[in-house]
Amino acid sequence: MISENARALLAEIPPGVELVAAVKGRRPAEVVEAIRAGIKVIGENYLQEAEKHHAVIGKDAKWHFIGSLQQNKIKAVAALFDMVETIDSDESAKMLDRHCARLRKEMPVLIEINSGREPQKSGVMPEQAESLITQVNRLPNIKIMGLMTMGPRFGSPEDSRKYFIATRKLFEQLKSWRIPNVKMNYLSMGMTNSYRIAIEEGANIIRIGTKIFGDVS
Repeated sequence: MISENARALLAEIPPGVELVAAVKGRRPAEVVEAIRAGIKVIGENYLQEAEKHHAVIGKDAKWHFIGSLQQNKIKAVAALFDMVETIDSDESAKMLDRHCARLRKEMPVLIEINSGREPQKSGVMPEQAESLITQVNRLPNIKIMGLMTMGPRFGSPEDSRKYFIATRKLFEQLKSWRIPNVKMNYLSMGMTNSYRIAIEEGANIIRIGTKIFGDVS
């Protein structure tokens, strides 16, 4: 089932949209099956799971960190991942930069936007994005590559549209400013219930779990 789901999804999404398989709660064997079906990017929420998956899969995929970036885990995240999609504070970015410096590694990152302005969620408020980008942009081992948002969860995918529109407008505004050393190349939005709306509104990274793997058993 995983293979068929992954192939169908890869065939459905338009060119230029990158599929990140969100593997929270999945067994390594399930992740391996998705990779064999053509998945190239793995999205991890939790470091402990990522370490188990990485021990089996290694460099057969690219690794995106898509969970909340806890400061006591940043050293390991720096070593393991190819991109961090969830930068939402200067302090975390500075810690990531220091660990990347020791590894002689430049880390591509996305700035996480709290498009729904939900106090319980991570992400910077939209009006604070420019200030955070200015701060993070000073760090020599961190490369800002775009924005990411979760958006509030709804029963109807259509209800997510206004949050994706707002994030895309912010993305386009920041891109138009041509900030030195900042590349607004990636807009990561949309999950299983909302990825089609996200693509319509400009997402070129989507993060899909359930539609590939089914419900977590």
